[in-house]
Amino acid sequence: MTSTNDIRRSFLDYFEGEGHTPVHSAPLVPHNDPTLMFVNAGMVPFKNVFTGLETRPYVTATSSQKCVRAGGKHNDLDNVGYTARHHTFFEMLGNFSFGDYFKERAILLAWNLITREWGIAKDRLTATVYHTDDEAYDLWRKISGLPESRIIRIPTKDNFWAMGENGPCGPCSEIFYDHGDHIPGGPPGSPDEDGDRFTEIWNLVFMQYEQEANEIVRDLPHPSIDTGMGLERIAAVLQGVHDNYDTDTFKALIAESGARTGTATTGANQASHRVIADHLRASGFLVADGVLPANEGRGYVLRRIMRRAMRHAHLLGAKEPLMHRLVPALVAEMGGAFPELLRAQPLIEATLLQEETRFRQTLSNGLRLLEEATNGMQAGDTLPGKTAFKLYDTYGFPYDLTEDALRAHGLGIDRDGFDAAMAEQKAAARAAWKGSGAKASSDVWFDVAEAHGGTEFTGYVSNEGEGEVVALVRDGARVDAASEGETVTVLTNQTPFYGESGGQMGDAGAITGDKGLRIVVDDTTKEIGRLHAHHGRVETGTIKVGDTVRLAIDGDRRAQLRANHSATHLLHAALRNRLGQHVTQKGSLVAPDRLRFDFSHPSPLTAEQIAEVEADVNAQIRGNDAVSTRLMTPDDAVAAGALALFGEKYGDEVRVLSMGSGAERAYSVELCGGTHVAALGDIALFKIIAESAVSSGVRRIEALTGEAARLWLVHRDERLREAAAALKTAPEDVPVRVAALVEERRRLERELAEARKALALGGPASGGTGEAAAEQVGGVGFIGQVVDGLDPKGLRGALDTLKKRVGSGVVTLVAVNDGRASVAVGVTDDLVGSRDAVALVRAAVAVLGGQGGGGRPDMAQGGGPDGARAADAVAAVRDALTGVAAAA
Repeated sequence: MTSTNDIRRSFLDYFEGEGHTPVHSAPLVPHNDPTLMFVNAGMVPFKNVFTGLETRPYVTATSSQKCVRAGGKHNDLDNVGYTARHHTFFEMLGNFSFGDYFKERAILLAWNLITREWGIAKDRLTATVYHTDDEAYDLWRKISGLPESRIIRIPTKDNFWAMGENGPCGPCSEIFYDHGDHIPGGPPGSPDEDGDRFTEIWNLVFMQYEQEANEIVRDLPHPSIDTGMGLERIAAVLQGVHDNYDTDTFKALIAESGARTGTATTGANQASHRVIADHLRASGFLVADGVLPANEGRGYVLRRIMRRAMRHAHLLGAKEPLMHRLVPALVAEMGGAFPELLRAQPLIEATLLQEETRFRQTLSNGLRLLEEATNGMQAGDTLPGKTAFKLYDTYGFPYDLTEDALRAHGLGIDRDGFDAAMAEQKAAARAAWKGSGAKASSDVWFDVAEAHGGTEFTGYVSNEGEGEVVALVRDGARVDAASEGETVTVLTNQTPFYGESGGQMGDAGAITGDKGLRIVVDDTTKEIGRLHAHHGRVETGTIKVGDTVRLAIDGDRRAQLRANHSATHLLHAALRNRLGQHVTQKGSLVAPDRLRFDFSHPSPLTAEQIAEVEADVNAQIRGNDAVSTRLMTPDDAVAAGALALFGEKYGDEVRVLSMGSGAERAYSVELCGGTHVAALGDIALFKIIAESAVSSGVRRIEALTGEAARLWLVHRDERLREAAAALKTAPEDVPVRVAALVEERRRLERELAEARKALALGGPASGGTGEAAAEQVGGVGFIGQVVDGLDPKGLRGALDTLKKRVGSGVVTLVAVNDGRASVAVGVTDDLVGSRDAVALVRAAVAVLGGQGGGGRPDMAQGGGPDGARAADAVAAVRDALTGVAAAA
C-alpha cells in the first residue's frame, strides 16, 4: 500500500523533477486575502502572484497546501463524519505556472503523473472541460486518447473558475475517477452525478481572461495554471478504498480514538470517531498556525470544531478529556511533513486539555438543562428559541450544539425566536454601555459590531496584513468613502493595529490600497471593547467600504511599546518582591518613549530600594527567558497565581502572560491583552528615572527601556564629564570634589554672615550714627536699630547679640532689602510676662504697611513693603513700650 505521506512526497518530487520549485505550505491564516477566514485552496498563497502584485524568484511551483473549510461560505463542518469525503482540514496538492506553460503542458503533466507514475488505469478516468473550451477538449483527445464519451463538456460554473467579480478567471478541466458500478451514481453532467461512484480527484484551472463586474473584458497577457488535487481523495484511490476515512492516516487516528475510549470504531460509533479524527487534524494545525479558541472570528470557528469533537467524545462515553491524548498520534502521522506540528505539540495538547476541561462542565450543564426543556417533546417538535438562547446566554451552550443534540432525537429549534432573543440582548447591551458613561457616539460602533462582528486582532503574530474595510466613520457618522485630505476612522474585519487599552497606547502606521491609496494612521482606539478603530488622514487616493487594504503598523514604535509594556510587568513583580504583597497596580501608561507605573505604597522609596528594584528587573532581562502566553478563564488565571491589572475589563477568557524565572514559578504572571516582547532580552535595558507621589498611598515610577534608557545614561555621563572638566578632576572623583566645595562654601557663608552682622550692628542707629546704645524706655532698657545688608534670616543672630548687650530690656532691628523691610523684636528672659515680643513686632509691622507678625513672647518677626519707614517702625516699638509703662 502507498502511504499518504508517500503520495504527497511523490507528487512534489514529480513536479520538482519537471522544473517546479517546491514551496512549503503557507499558514492556514491567509496573509493576502482578508475576505477568507482560512486558506481554503492551494492557490490562495499565490493569489498576488497571479494578479501581478507580487513577484517571486520562480515561474513554476508545486506545493501541498494545508486548507480548512469550516466557516463562512466554505463550511463543511456539519457534513464531516457522515460522508466519505467531507473534511474540515485537508491538503491540496497543486502545480502552478505564473505565465510560463499553459493548457497543453498542464494536461500532459497531469495525465503522465496519474497514469504513468501512479499507474491508475485509463479506463477508470473521465475528464471534463468547459463547454466552449474546444482547445482543452482537443488536447485531452490528443494527450490522453480518451474516447469522446469520457471527455464531457460542462456548461455550468462548475467548470469555470474566477478569483472574484474582478480579476483573473478561466475555464477548468476536472479529472474524475470511477470507483466502479457497485457504487451508486453517474458521470459528471448526468442526472445522477451527485452519487459517489465518480469522484473528482483533480481540477486544472486555465487562467486566461480578466473580468470586471463578472464580465470578461480582455485576455490575460500571461495565461497561467492553477491546479488542485485533494490528497485525501487521491490517497483513497491509490490505496484501493472508496472512503477517505479508510486511508492510512485516518485509520491510524480513528484506531487511537477507539483505543483511548475503549469503543468499537464501526457501527453506531463510526461517525463519532470520524468527527474526532477529522477535527483533531483541524484543531492541531490551527493551533500550530497561531489560532487559539475565542468567542469571535477564527478563534470561534476553532472552538466550534474542538467542541463538536469533544461532544462526540462524550457520546462515546469518554470519562476524561480525550482530545489532547490523541495529539501524539497526529504528530506521528503528519509531523514529518509538517514540523510545525512537532514544535507546537505542547501548546496543542495544553489548549485541547484546557478547552475540553471547560467544555465538559458546560456540556454537562447544558445537556441536563436541555433534557429538562425537551421532556415530553415528540419527534418533529420544535424547541422554543428563547429556551435555546437561555442555554447559550446563561449556560454557555452553543446554538449549533443544541441543534446537533436535538437533531439526534428528531427535534428542531425555533431559529427566529433565538435570533429575536439575541437582538433583545444586544439592545440591552447597547443601553448598558451608554449608561456606563461611554461616549454618546457609541451607537455607530454598536451598528458596526452587530453587522460585522468584532475586529479580529492579528498583531500578536504580525506587524502587517490585509483587511476588508467594513465601515468608515467621519464626524461621528458612517460614510461610504473618504478622499484625499479628509480625516477618517477606518474599521476593517481584521487588523495588526493594537487599539489603546490596558495602559498601552494604540498603534500608528499606514493603510494602503489600490490606485495610490495611502492613509497615515496616527492612533488606534478600541471602541466598545470589540472594534479596533484606525484614526487617520487620507494622504492620497480614495478609500471605500468593501475595499481590500494593506495595513502596516510602525514596527519600530510597536517594538518600543512591547518593551515598555513587558517592563511594567517585571517592574510590578519586582516591587511586590521588594516592598511586599500589598503593592498593586493603580494605573499605567505604556508609550513608545517611556513607561509610567502607579502602585499602592504608603511612603517614598529609598534610593537603595529603587536601586534594588531596578537591578531585579535588569537581571530578568539578562536572563532572556521566552515570554509565554496562555488563554484561560479569569477565575482559573487568578487561581493559578496571575495578577489582574487595575482598570482592565475581562471577558470570559483572558490572556495570561508569564515572564522570567522565579524560585517556584515564573517571575511575573499577569492577565494582559497587550503586546509584549518574545523574549525578555528584547527589552535590553531598564532604568528608573523618577519616583514620586500621585496621591495618598499611591506612588509613581517613571522609567525608560532599551535605546531610550541608553541615551538617558549617555546624557547623564556627558553631564558628569562636563562637571568633572569644570572641577578639574576625574569623573569618578566628582562626588568628593563637590562635597569639599560645598563645605568650603558653607564656611565662607558663615564668615560672611558674621561679617555682615558685625558691620550692620556697627552701622547707623535710629536717630544717630555708630553702634546702637541702650536707652531707658518705659522703664526698661531698649535698643532700636535700622540695618542695611542683613537678610531676614540673619536678624535672629543679630538680635541675640543686642539682647546680650542690653542685659535686661527690649531690642528691635529693622533690616531693609530692595525696598522691603523685615523687623525683629526680642525680649530678655527676665521681662517675658511683662513685655510681649509678638505685640511689639505687630506695632512695627503696621507702620511698615504689613499685616500680622508672629513668634514667641521672647522673639517675634514680621515685615512690610514700606522700607522707607524703617526708622518709624523702631519708633513705633518705642512708643508701644512707653504705652505699656503708662498703663502700668
